[in-house]
Amino acid sequence: MKAVGWLTSLQALAVFAVPLRESQEGFAPEIVVPSPGEAALETVLILPQTASHTTVAESTLATGISKESHKQIAWSDSPSTALSIAIRKTSRAKRSSAPRTSAPGSDGREHFASVKTSSVAASVSVKTTSTNFGTAQILPTLTTDTPHTTGSVITILDLQGQATSAPLISTSISSPSTLLGLSAAATSFSPSESIFAPLPPKVMNSQNIFQPVATDAPPSIFKSRPDHPVPKLGIQPQNSPLETNKFYNNFNLGSQTSATWTHPYSVAWAKGGGSSRSWGMSIQHIDASQRVFGPNPSANPAQYFINPIGIQSVVLSATELGASTTLSMDSLTAFSANVNLLPNPGAAPAITFPLAQGMGFVTGIFNGATPLLQTGVFFRSITKATTGPKPGVTKFSIQLEDGKIWLVYAYSPSGAGLDFTVVNNGLAQATSGFNGIIQIAKSTSSASEALYDAACGAYPITTALSGVANGVTGSYTLLFSAAGMPNTKLLMFALPHHVQSFDPNTAAGVTSFKLDTTTKGAATAVVGNSWTMIENLPVGMGFGPWNPSAGNPGGQGSTEFSFSQSTMAAMSAVAQSEISQNMSTQSNLNSMYYSGKALAKFAQITYALEALLDQPALAQSGLNELKAAFAVFAENRQQFPLVHETAWGGIVSSASYVTGDSGVDFGNTYYNDHHFHYGYFVLAGAIIGTLDPSWLPANAPYINTLVRDYANPSPADPYFPVSRNMDWYNGHSWAHGLYESFDGKDQESSSEDAMSAYALKMWGQASGNANLEAVGNLQLAVTARAIQNYYLYQSDNTIQPANFIGNKVAGILFENKIDHTTYFGANTEFIEGIHMLPLLPCSSLTRTKRFVQEEWDKYFSNGRADAVQGGWRGVLYANLALVNPAAAWQYFSAPNFDAGTLDGGASRTWYMAMAAGMGGTQ
Repeated sequence: MKAVGWLTSLQALAVFAVPLRESQEGFAPEIVVPSPGEAALETVLILPQTASHTTVAESTLATGISKESHKQIAWSDSPSTALSIAIRKTSRAKRSSAPRTSAPGSDGREHFASVKTSSVAASVSVKTTSTNFGTAQILPTLTTDTPHTTGSVITILDLQGQATSAPLISTSISSPSTLLGLSAAATSFSPSESIFAPLPPKVMNSQNIFQPVATDAPPSIFKSRPDHPVPKLGIQPQNSPLETNKFYNNFNLGSQTSATWTHPYSVAWAKGGGSSRSWGMSIQHIDASQRVFGPNPSANPAQYFINPIGIQSVVLSATELGASTTLSMDSLTAFSANVNLLPNPGAAPAITFPLAQGMGFVTGIFNGATPLLQTGVFFRSITKATTGPKPGVTKFSIQLEDGKIWLVYAYSPSGAGLDFTVVNNGLAQATSGFNGIIQIAKSTSSASEALYDAACGAYPITTALSGVANGVTGSYTLLFSAAGMPNTKLLMFALPHHVQSFDPNTAAGVTSFKLDTTTKGAATAVVGNSWTMIENLPVGMGFGPWNPSAGNPGGQGSTEFSFSQSTMAAMSAVAQSEISQNMSTQSNLNSMYYSGKALAKFAQITYALEALLDQPALAQSGLNELKAAFAVFAENRQQFPLVHETAWGGIVSSASYVTGDSGVDFGNTYYNDHHFHYGYFVLAGAIIGTLDPSWLPANAPYINTLVRDYANPSPADPYFPVSRNMDWYNGHSWAHGLYESFDGKDQESSSEDAMSAYALKMWGQASGNANLEAVGNLQLAVTARAIQNYYLYQSDNTIQPANFIGNKVAGILFENKIDHTTYFGANTEFIEGIHMLPLLPCSSLTRTKRFVQEEWDKYFSNGRADAVQGGWRGVLYANLALVNPAAAWQYFSAPNFDAGTLDGGASRTWYMAMAAGMGGTQ
């Protein structure tokens, strides 16, 4: 279902970029300085697009500016260039048609200090002119080089290391030659509690539902091994297990140079490459206007939109960094990590970058290294403010040749200031080493600049997640731990789904300042050190069909069913046949994914027989067969047993160890898709445990281990990372494991993401873990909100581009792009259907009726669904039950029903039950 990895050939790129220049040297600045005695003026270093580097003799400069007021600065000696010294008081004169902005002080005026330079002199003619600000000496602008304002986009899917199998089980399933007999033990059949109307959550932690499922070692059935095929590049030893599916993993995989998206910014290690040739950290922000739509840019909807990568807007580096620089990481958590740039292996870091999702600034911590500011876009001006926004803070405003404004703040606890000498168009160097932090942010207005001024000096170092559930209402809080300047509130960026669910206290910190993200709409700047979001919890959702429109969408919904005799007879005949299929043959496969789907299918049939069709004896017979099939995995006797690898810390398939193929079983060994694979097992176990509580003691440790692997709720569990797949900042999971990716993490199937959360909820209920049940309810609610914003597009969706939402679904959502396709093919039923399967009670929550109807009308109405071949047709009609259950019932109950239109991982029994339960037979 997923294809991941990273491209090794630039032939795989569609490149929208100008050639890289060979040298950063010699781009001459135009300096704008104050006239003698004017203290409240600004000093602006304005750089032409290119120049050859030289030093101009002081004797040719005759402007009355004292030598003492400046330090060394590099100038151009080009015959076609003149030195310009413009005197201005409160604003900057234009040197091109692009707008400039200035930095107001607290009184609304500009307060800037001179950049210290050495004595310089012009060797070319200087044009002197008077302006309303004073006397300006102007030189012509050079145009022999071009700023690198465009990046690269990857328009193909990277399939390295990944199987491209379809998610449907296509193996032909034979009709059973004999029907399963009735169990004599049926009289002892005793569900743990009413499965028609699940009881309210049991006693849970009132302060925080995110409690560990367990803290002991994984069961001994999982062989432990210390190795993993993927090395932990640059990761410093730490006591907790390592995250494998998080936003920062590109820093510890492959080349270590692919970007990390914190939103709204992205950062990447320049590693001596790109237009800046820097060894520091490249910082980028992409406006919506820079997106590339294709393959036909004029199409509506476009197949994809991609944000360019590789634009080195501002690079924060140090003179100590060069060809021997190495990158290390420490303090890795679910929300944050430190990235360190070392001058050479084993050295102390020259710069440490604490990365946290949503951070308002990109922060670099310096411990004596000499800072560098670099760019591939070229500096147009660098302005140092005379008066910093706070005591101990030095502020600079940078305008790039693309017209965009970036702010730089330097804060030292010692109170030491910071000065930069502009060397050329792409480089400014500090005049000395620095102990403190340098923060960089993009500004779009004086209002946004004021927000940055107020928040500078502090930065987030990590985030703590907590949650509370109270009946049908739940909330979760992101608490940002801050460092740096004390008594300073953080400025963080929230995604649309956060803002929609903020509680009143958090909403009070919302500002009007927004910056575009790559694939999550516009991020909103929020002032405060914590956010709390509120969600309606689907506590009434059980194993049966669930119709939120029949009740409160966050409450009980419809859980009780009363079917006619004819309906039950039709369903019973199908169920008896399907429960009699060979469960062992269908489930004992070489894939955890396909095996889990088969077990969940038979579990749902068993549930339907008992709870919906009043067939306890047949249900017991099926349950006995299901337990035996499940035992193969609970005892780890399947074709590729799972292993507990301790290098990263998780439960993985042994398949890649045995075969050497990183893509086998959809990359399970490399941590692809664990929430999909294990979620099906957890769901099957929840049904078995509900129908037979005596089964739980022996099997709960196995299922709990799978839960801990993909959804461990707590850092108190020492064996598994927290929320391996679920990204509580982005609001949904990432399926992409340990493969470097130019476009970041991705996920294809939003519906299987929801399934994995639903499985947590139902397993928590079945096993008596009220905290886990509440986490599942909350995660399902958050995921549904995120899916409806970012994955499934009603016609009124304003989050994603207007010329993309007509696709109705994302296809594959990456951190940096969305492509309306799949890894296994581009058929419409593939692309739309991967966001439908499996059809479960939670489908009614994630897939609104309006959306389902719009999607059906666009792609599948008027007989078009009947032209779809194979199991995808069954998926489409099961999805139709959400809005037209009568049509779905008619399709699945037809006497001449074609079993070839069923996914081998789905059952006709369940599809009929879903259609009937949604009102299809009334």
